[in-house]
Amino acid sequence: MSLSVRQVLQRVSEGTMSVEDALLHVKEKPFEDLGFAKVDLHRRVRQGAAEVIYGAGKTPEQIVGILEAMRRNGQGPVLITRLSPEAAEAVGRSCALDYHEEPRVGIVGDLPQPDGIGRIIVATGGTSDIPVAEEAALTAEVLGSEVQRLYDVGVAGLHRTLSHLEDIMSASVLIAVAGMEGALASVLGGLAECPVIAVPTSVGYGVSFGGLAALLAMLNSCSSGVTVVNIDNGFGAGYCANRINHMGVKR
Repeated sequence: MSLSVRQVLQRVSEGTMSVEDALLHVKEKPFEDLGFAKVDLHRRVRQGAAEVIYGAGKTPEQIVGILEAMRRNGQGPVLITRLSPEAAEAVGRSCALDYHEEPRVGIVGDLPQPDGIGRIIVATGGTSDIPVAEEAALTAEVLGSEVQRLYDVGVAGLHRTLSHLEDIMSASVLIAVAGMEGALASVLGGLAECPVIAVPTSVGYGVSFGGLAALLAMLNSCSSGVTVVNIDNGFGAGYCANRINHMGVKR
């Protein structure tokens, strides 16, 4: 039986587990060595979330091996990012995989009940930004946050953004996903009091330089409270937003 450290401490508190047994359990290996990977089994204890599998560059067999090690040790739900359709098909033959092809995200296990302090809003400048936005949204949901999606609300039609003003102002965290000139992050940063995480995307014509123009614009935002992750890094934005959304839950 695999127990989390929190469960072990709870059982000691309730008197259903001895201190000696608890100490033995906590001393168990913090990782499992598979040869090609060392699966971190204590990451949830340190960071509040289990290890995430980065699918790009791994063979389906390696992904399955890591996934099985995590599930053996009570790690779940498991998030797999940058998972190609071909790899997803192979992984899906070994387990019940919920695959989202557009953002290339795979999920094994049931989503947890949201338990954050509020709601994360993921907004995109355009429809072309949705794959990156979905990576952010799904990441936050797997980690236990409630997510609302506001897609295609870019500044080329500002009335679309302003029609969601109540939602924007009530969010605990905003994720602004935009390519081109990346102006959406500054606009949202000027409307809301919560943190804004800007995600530049590689969407745009020639001189957008694969998202570099949006990245530099977001880094130079005049709106206070805007922070920026790397180009197309929806996962990083969703992970960070979830952490912010759970800060008030800590005791």
